[in-house]
Amino acid sequence: MRICLLVEGSYPYVVGGVSSWVQMLINGMPEYEFFIYSIGAEEKDRGHFKYKFPENLKGIQEEFLDEMLGLKSYGMQENMLTAEECRVLYDLVVGKKPLNIKELYAIFGGGKRFKGILGIFMTSDFFDVIQRVYEEKYSYLPFTDFFWTLRSMLLPLFYLLQQELPAADVYHAVATGYCGVIGALAAEIHHKPFIITEHGIYSREREAEIIKSDWAKGDFKSVWIQYFYNLAKLAYASADKVYTLFEHNAEIECDLGCDPAKITVVPNGVHMENFQGIPEVTEHDGPFRIGAVVRVVPIKDVVTLLRAFFLVKREMTNAELYVMGGLEESPEYYELCQQTVDMLQIEDVHFTGSVKVTEYLPKMDLMVLSSISEGQPLAVLEGQAAHRPFVTTDVGCCRELIYGASDDKLGTAGAVVAPMDFEAMSQEILRLARNYPLRREMARIGFERVKSLYTYERFIETYRSIYQEAGEVKH
Repeated sequence: MRICLLVEGSYPYVVGGVSSWVQMLINGMPEYEFFIYSIGAEEKDRGHFKYKFPENLKGIQEEFLDEMLGLKSYGMQENMLTAEECRVLYDLVVGKKPLNIKELYAIFGGGKRFKGILGIFMTSDFFDVIQRVYEEKYSYLPFTDFFWTLRSMLLPLFYLLQQELPAADVYHAVATGYCGVIGALAAEIHHKPFIITEHGIYSREREAEIIKSDWAKGDFKSVWIQYFYNLAKLAYASADKVYTLFEHNAEIECDLGCDPAKITVVPNGVHMENFQGIPEVTEHDGPFRIGAVVRVVPIKDVVTLLRAFFLVKREMTNAELYVMGGLEESPEYYELCQQTVDMLQIEDVHFTGSVKVTEYLPKMDLMVLSSISEGQPLAVLEGQAAHRPFVTTDVGCCRELIYGASDDKLGTAGAVVAPMDFEAMSQEILRLARNYPLRREMARIGFERVKSLYTYERFIETYRSIYQEAGEVKH
């Protein structure tokens, strides 16, 4: 059986939770062949892989969105779309009616008649659709700005829809965005099953980014946000099954229009044996070390962590902070973090870059996760497997990992605070730091929770069954 994993903005170019999940999945099932369809932002990343490919990974198709910038457009074409196809494009933008992937395939699949990749944008039909959307929904905006916004918004999707798609027995997307729609299209073309595993809620994450962005201005933010929710609806409708990491995600997916009958919760898992040699936290003299295993990127909100540590340092002069994760993904944000350290004159902050966490975790007394968005963070699971207590933000599955699910009676493995609340974060860090018996008990509870619910073996066996079941589905 060949499984095509469709990924976006992650594997194999970025080291992080989703990428680690992909690598673990492939490594855990050597009996299956895997193929990666990867959507990236910049062509400069082509071939620059951060992971060693397992033997059963048989190939990768790399698609980079900045390649669109070099495309040529040709002259206008008249009456290229049927009335039904115009209706599909209208519904794609407006998002009020459910779309079927077969309808997009009818426009873009099978060697369509447009002149080049940009051909559809040079049709009078496309212009008429955009004008109709504008007049009905957005007439309060400048039309020229609206037109070019819609063109920029649709170009990546239309570009990807016209690329060759690999053959496989199962298509498995790790998000509902572009890779979700492309996975649905590939499954439709090849008459194969299509499944999704959603780590975070992709459309919610894009909404958060767009709200804070500079490139989307004013009321145009709502146009972009609605579009990504539309893509999620299309991916959910196309999928045979949707897997997610924890119950709260499943509830959100239902709210966004996914059929509850399709959804199953499958938690992440960690290799417990990788952490078995790490001793429990101890009470000791010398520096009190606080660790954070995070990529230095905006979504991890390292600046809030630094502000919290600034307050901790005022009351606990022997505290040290270790930020363990890649620095190269967002140089601008790393520079902002360094400026924050300099401005606040914070001492004993160490940016280690990417490291082998099993070598650093034994030195840590307490772990922190400051993210503003997460799914089910492997960093927390691995830290708990290493007998380390946590202070986390209330994002993704963190509350469940720290306090347990409704049927989990183990107890509390740390503390959870609101995202961006550096004062509450500092107070919880200090509370745990000052109480060694509490810290040690929380660490024990976290270890027991991972051992009973979040092992690698359980994770792999579940997906082995999922692929077996999917492979038996006839389309």
